[in-house]
Amino acid sequence: MTLEKDINQTNEYYLESNQAVIHKKPTPVQIVTVDYPKRSAAVIREAYFKQPSTTDYNGIYKGKYIDFEAKETKGSSLPLSNIHEHQIEHMRAVQEHGGICFLLVRFSSKEETFLLPANDLFSAWDRQFHGGRKSLSYDHVNRFGHPVPFRFHARVDYLSVVNKLYF
Repeated sequence: MTLEKDINQTNEYYLESNQAVIHKKPTPVQIVTVDYPKRSAAVIREAYFKQPSTTDYNGIYKGKYIDFEAKETKGSSLPLSNIHEHQIEHMRAVQEHGGICFLLVRFSSKEETFLLPANDLFSAWDRQFHGGRKSLSYDHVNRFGHPVPFRFHARVDYLSVVNKLYF
């Protein structure tokens, strides 16, 4: 399964078990051209993103706003170019207003997923503009991140890590 599918399944479990309300954010799209070959079968021929998306997921847990991005890599590092400046700005604003922000990173070749707190992501992001690495290495994420357990119902049980770090 992909990280996104695992998170979506986990979020369904969190919702059904009344632990949290966290959803994947839809990407806003402007539809330009639609063909209607049949009444019941519209086909979108042309569409554009209305605006850059912020992060992948947001919601409420224990009365706190949660907002996070999820990335998966097959390699031993995650290029910071996979994260966009507007996403970092959004995460900084959320954190500044008291929300919980983080990055979930899966190293699929190692079958390991980590929660990297926003401050650690911001430090790596800022360092890249001053001669630092332009990627998050497995060693960096393993050192500064927190392993996310894999469970039967909560396939990516990130709330267990959020509990330890923020509550």
